[in-house]
Amino acid sequence: DLEQVQGCLDALKELEVPYEVTVASAHRTPDRASEYAKTAAKRGLKVIIAAAGWAAHLPGVLAAYTTLPIIGLPLGGSPLGGKDALYAMVQMPPGIPVATVGINTGRNAGILAAQILAVSDEALSERLVGMRQKMAAKVIAAAEKLGAGE
Repeated sequence: DLEQVQGCLDALKELEVPYEVTVASAHRTPDRASEYAKTAAKRGLKVIIAAAGWAAHLPGVLAAYTTLPIIGLPLGGSPLGGKDALYAMVQMPPGIPVATVGINTGRNAGILAAQILAVSDEALSERLVGMRQKMAAKVIAAAEKLGAGE
């Protein structure tokens, strides 16, 4: 799964957001998953990004054990192409929400986490603005290049 998560890590690095990475499974290591969520705030975490495929219960299990924001990153490796993971994350019961990005969109998960953190971090907010300006410049450059060929 690390390949699909790499875009998330890259975005966090680019935005200078410290992070930790671990592996847990809602089904294979439920005690590990619940303990991770229960202790996350004590370790200084403010947002958790949980990548999962197939039945993808990990984000929901984490959300059950913490009030920290959880961002679900559905992975597309299943026979259903990740739709099963997406539905498992977005169809949470009332009171236990999981914010969810698109299938295999790790970069968006990292950026969303940064946006949540930027609510109380002006420097991070400025870095996000800079990231958006770079994206806009790339689009404008591509449009100008296309226009030059006409």
